[in-house]
Amino acid sequence: MSKVPDGFHRVRGHIRRNPKPRSAKRMSGWMIAGLLAGVWLWGQVFGFSESTATTSPTDPKPAASATADR
Repeated sequence: MSKVPDGFHRVRGHIRRNPKPRSAKRMSGWMIAGLLAGVWLWGQVFGFSESTATTSPTDPKPAASATADR
């Protein structure tokens, strides 16, 4: 058998590269999709623009006109 170079190992007759340590800062695609879905759901349930843009009128006007005097 041939000698395996540094940084590699033998698996079932094949030479493969040793796994590198993954950084904890890296986010997977599923994590990003989950965060986006959470933001979308938050917007559906609570809304984004409704809390700041809506103001209730102080003097509401009735839709029907006043009754005529008889």
